Amino acid sequence: MPESENIVPSMTRGTLREVAAVFLKLGLLAFGGAAGQIAMMRRELVERRRWLSEQDFLDLFGIMNLIPGPSSTETVIALGYWRAGWPALILGGGLFILPAMLMILTLAWVYVRYGTLPAVQWVLYGVNPIVIAIIADALWSLGRAAMKNVWLLLLGAAALGLYFQGVSVVAILIGTALLTGAIALAEKWKKEPRPAIFPLVGLAAAAASAVAVIPFSMTRLFLTMLKIGAVSYGSGYVLLAFLHHDFVRHLHWLTEKQLLDAIAAGQITPGPVYASATFIGYVTGGLKGALLATLGIFLPSFMFVAIIFPLIPKLKGSPSARAFLNGINAATMGLMAAVSWQLARGAIVDIFTGLETVIAFFILLRYQINAAWLILGGVVAGFAMKFAMH
Repeated sequence: MPESENIVPSMTRGTLREVAAVFLKLGLLAFGGAAGQIAMMRRELVERRRWLSEQDFLDLFGIMNLIPGPSSTETVIALGYWRAGWPALILGGGLFILPAMLMILTLAWVYVRYGTLPAVQWVLYGVNPIVIAIIADALWSLGRAAMKNVWLLLLGAAALGLYFQGVSVVAILIGTALLTGAIALAEKWKKEPRPAIFPLVGLAAAAASAVAVIPFSMTRLFLTMLKIGAVSYGSGYVLLAFLHHDFVRHLHWLTEKQLLDAIAAGQITPGPVYASATFIGYVTGGLKGALLATLGIFLPSFMFVAIIFPLIPKLKGSPSARAFLNGINAATMGLMAAVSWQLARGAIVDIFTGLETVIAFFILLRYQINAAWLILGGVVAGFAMKFAMH
């Protein structure tokens, strides 16, 4: 297994304490779904701490988009491994997930006890515009690194347009992979070994077949979440489709409203939206169910990153693979821009939130400020507006 410093020779190896502190903080503050989390990671790790270059970060995120599961969480797991080796793979990913799991567990307890979620929309009112500014700052910097020529700019624009035409994220990424792969083959691309594919498919197939024969139980809950974590691509909206198929239509463990409330719990808390599994696990199986569901849906991500990570030096070192990765990065930026536009339409709802977004964006461009302070400022702004309107 290659050491982190063999991937980026100039990079200084970090410590487990450093990895723990950074990703726990991100887990506590990373609102805005995958786009917001990636933007905060870039701000914290590329600009402030200089763990890796803009291009290396972009490459890593692009590669994580090619495997199933929550791409932002998988990027965290890979960055932990990159920075401090095997123990940090588990520690970084675990601490990024932990705050969301604990917050959602609390919300689920309140939900089961009182039948509703606490009113926390005022927090999002103040925080979401800040998240949009952080995403815009990331798109500005990562976009310049990704769009190296007119061809890549057109590829990113095509991904953006196809997304708004209703084409699925998976189809866009597969199409990009096929197109760039064909171009690479035309340039006499030497085939690289791909040992990761069969274990990934095997894991998904094993989980799916196990679910088909195991009766209603905690084991079935775990294996259903394991299957979803092993085969799902895309955003929280894609996750919603998978959860609806299994837990509402097939198993009949949840109602439509309970599922929507579970997704809402994942969206109003920082960290990965996939932590909605904690909510579902608690509603269906109490504390034990919550822990098993959370483990099930995130376990494939840790396994996939461990399998894929050794291939990264080859991907980055081969000229043909480099061209392929550049295409994936361009498409990923196009998709991130599309999702960001949708998030912005929901976050910027009046003059106050519009001004908040613009001011935060220019602060980020001008100063090397810790984005956590802006997030906390957004919370204060939400409080202030709540009291001002009453």
